[in-house]
Amino acid sequence: MGLSGIVAQILFLRELLVSFLGNELTLGIILANWLLLEAIGSFTIGRSVKRREKRLEAYVSLQLLFSIALPAAIYLSRTFKVILSTIPGEAIGLGPIFIASFLIMLPVALSHGALFTVGCQLSSEGFEENPSPIGRVYALETIGTMAGGLLLSFILIQHLNSFEIAFVASLINAFISVLLLSPKKEAPSSSLRRGLWGLSLLLSLLYTFLLFSPGSRALQAASIRSQWRGLEVVHNENSIYGNITVTKRGEQYTFFYNGVPSMTTPVPDVAAIEDVVHFPMLFHGKPQTILVLTGGAGGMIYEILKYPVTQVDYVELDPLLLKLVQRFQTPLTQSELADPRVRIHYSDGRLFLRKTQSLYDIIFIGLSAPHELQSNRLFTSEFFSMAKRKLNPGGIIVLTLPGSLTYLSPELRDLNRCILETLRDVYRHVRIIPGDVNLYLSSDSDPLGKITLQEIVKRYEERRIRTGLLTKGYIEDRLQERWSQWLSKSLEAGAVHRNSDFRPLGVFYHLSYWNALFSPYIATIFKWSEGFSLTLIFALVALLTFFAAILFFRKPSFSRQALPYSIFTTGVTGMVLELAIIFTFQTLYGYLYHQIGLLVTLFMGGVACSSLYITHRLERIKKGTVLFLGTELAIILFSILLPFAFSMLSRSMEKGTLDALVYGIFLAISFLSGLLIGAQFPLGAKIYLNLPSKTAGLGQTAGLLYGSDLLGGFFGGLWGGILLLPILGLKESCLLVATIKFSSFLLFLLFTKVHGAPRAKPVVPP
Repeated sequence: MGLSGIVAQILFLRELLVSFLGNELTLGIILANWLLLEAIGSFTIGRSVKRREKRLEAYVSLQLLFSIALPAAIYLSRTFKVILSTIPGEAIGLGPIFIASFLIMLPVALSHGALFTVGCQLSSEGFEENPSPIGRVYALETIGTMAGGLLLSFILIQHLNSFEIAFVASLINAFISVLLLSPKKEAPSSSLRRGLWGLSLLLSLLYTFLLFSPGSRALQAASIRSQWRGLEVVHNENSIYGNITVTKRGEQYTFFYNGVPSMTTPVPDVAAIEDVVHFPMLFHGKPQTILVLTGGAGGMIYEILKYPVTQVDYVELDPLLLKLVQRFQTPLTQSELADPRVRIHYSDGRLFLRKTQSLYDIIFIGLSAPHELQSNRLFTSEFFSMAKRKLNPGGIIVLTLPGSLTYLSPELRDLNRCILETLRDVYRHVRIIPGDVNLYLSSDSDPLGKITLQEIVKRYEERRIRTGLLTKGYIEDRLQERWSQWLSKSLEAGAVHRNSDFRPLGVFYHLSYWNALFSPYIATIFKWSEGFSLTLIFALVALLTFFAAILFFRKPSFSRQALPYSIFTTGVTGMVLELAIIFTFQTLYGYLYHQIGLLVTLFMGGVACSSLYITHRLERIKKGTVLFLGTELAIILFSILLPFAFSMLSRSMEKGTLDALVYGIFLAISFLSGLLIGAQFPLGAKIYLNLPSKTAGLGQTAGLLYGSDLLGGFFGGLWGGILLLPILGLKESCLLVATIKFSSFLLFLLFTKVHGAPRAKPVVPP
């Protein structure tokens, strides 16, 4: 069950990432919808199965539904845009994203959520009041999740396509159903059980045939053709970093990275590339050593090589991208990548910059904006300071942001102002060449601030660079002072916040801009959320806790809801903390992005270890409420200390001598956070089952607590990754979840005082 769930989650994240032109907002919505649907399945479907003699049939039915729905949902993930009548590469708004992902995952996540509750009921037969089955099922599912995450991240994704992976998961579920329902001589089976057994056997044979025949590859090809309808797809492949699709029209190749067009050859966007390359090269007196951080192939390096440069270091994270560029090579890409002056480095750009001993005249950042946390790492004050140390005297760092020569929307203005102020904090001179794409040139040397239009035109004429669209008249028009004055005036009312590693406001402002383009009807929500303040949220949490405390005293029976609320806040805290760990790891180790799966696996491993340990000792735990309160305090303390630990690790990374130790500490922190989170669920189940005068059975308790945990994860994923971490930053977000957790600690403490310690019920041994 756990293995199947993590396989489905990761497949949906990867497939919908391509369909939604993925960013942090997209991933947050997908993950939040998955948790919400699982919670609904656990609350409703799972708790509705009460007849003991039908539980096994219900469990198998849910497994078979999951096995059928998963491959179908993968196909729909790729082809749903046909229903919406959108074209490949076209973005869609927030509303359609939420609805589409919800409906696509609905049968898969609902059935998977219900499996947990029914599994607990099955595991409890013979000792209905013993809480051990809930903890055991919870721990075993977590172990399965851990195993599935490792298997998928490091083996399956690298060797199988999405349909083959889905059929593997479906085959496992169908075959296990065959084993569960195998006829036994001593127990005659009903017609329903025989029918389900036959269906399970039939599906097992079908999935085996599809897996080992051309069927899965044919389905893969058909779905790709539908996903990219109107385009000739010549190649589609997943790497550990993302999906790459190559399309062809005539002699023109277009390379899509996670659904976004990243390169076109042999005729690229000449106007955009010439602007980005030639203006910085003309602003520099004699550029010889150049660094290109991603996006260099397909035209940029070709234009750079028109100058008498001596060295071009080109850094690209994904080797598959350049492998495919060379496979579908054109005269342009062949000439630029084969030039002896070009040195290709397969690494994370930030890591390469930190470790290289070379100094450069110009550093090009080949990303158009801080779309998500991964790209944001090249737009922060910490990165700009690092780049400053790698520039020769007179050196220039170059980046681009979306712009306009007619009107800057509030969202576009805030994005540009945020990055501009971040640059100004590091460099003495920042020049912007306004346009539909704003070109930023930054340097700590005086020549950039003093050079005139006449000098730029003179250099252009003297160097005699052959260009397609760049002319003397074009240069004079683009560098007119009135454009710069207009842009400066337009940016005056923009945001004054800086973009940093641990407060990635650049991501938030870009998401806000993206949302204003494709979902303008909810733009006010983003604008309102920008005004988040810790004081306001603290006051709101304190007020709600106060009213809940009064209600506990007036209606003591209601105080039992303190336990589900504690599990809910643990779900919120666990998700935000894990996002914080991934977020910080990604900031410092972006080149190891594919190992983030290892962080999740270690987190789930910690959950499994603590839940198994608590489950094993449940019968010997006499003061369960005291231990539960202790776990609450431990989670609160961990949340408060986590940002300080990350700050120390960041400073250690800057020294460049403790990389291996810092990496090991990250893994240990992820495991430790799982240990703290996993201890509460089985302990909470024991306390809730032993409440006086409570009529809910084990299945209802499992559904209530598991659903509360998932709902907490839903809110933590939706708000933590999209709003809290980008707006408040790492330290403030961790302090906020510690405050929320402290409210559940107070209410649970009050519950123990108002309600009294739960009476221990006799535990029937297995």
